[in-house]
Amino acid sequence: MQYTMRKASIGLTPEGVPSLALTGLATLTFALLGWWPLTIVFLVLFWFCLHFFRDPERVVPSAPGLAVSPADGKIIKIQHMPDPFTGEPRQCICVFMNVFSVHVNRSPVEATVAGIKYHPGKYLNAAWDKASTDNERCAYNLQDAEGRHWTMVQIAGLIARRIVCRVEEGEGLGRGERFGMIKFGSRVDLYLPDDYVSTVRIGEQVFAGQSVLAQRKTENGN
Repeated sequence: MQYTMRKASIGLTPEGVPSLALTGLATLTFALLGWWPLTIVFLVLFWFCLHFFRDPERVVPSAPGLAVSPADGKIIKIQHMPDPFTGEPRQCICVFMNVFSVHVNRSPVEATVAGIKYHPGKYLNAAWDKASTDNERCAYNLQDAEGRHWTMVQIAGLIARRIVCRVEEGEGLGRGERFGMIKFGSRVDLYLPDDYVSTVRIGEQVFAGQSVLAQRKTENGN
């Protein structure tokens, strides 16, 4: 298997700058005033924001016929579910992110964004089955170079209150390229084309842009 090597680095996502600036300024201000209990509280909050909004580079597989994870987290479900765009049942892989996961989301394949649908909704536990239909979510219809359609859905969770979309319809994405994030615990679902099959199992930990979630059937002998 071939991989695209990138220089290792630990960056920060732009969405984290306001939170880091606010908590950092508060920490410095309270320290200068000698208000140590508040200084410690905001120092912990600053560390949490620094950890939460981290955006590390990833080693993206370059071999053909692979789809990588759109999110960091744990595989909580692999089953056929109705596609948000067509309503047809397709195999879906659900990745659950907790508050300690990297929350930057990445494209599973090289594709063009053919459609985006935002659905306002509730903030139920993202691990629940009805979160895929009741929660606030943003669905992406991706079309790869061979005409396959992939569906990817960002789902807000119990704590998550903001879905960030950085792309527009008609925009191209490379495999493993960043396209958005969800603030705090949440979930991303990936609906596979018919000629792809899951290569992960429930409970497995995966990493966005790096872990292979699915493989073309002709590539793995199925």
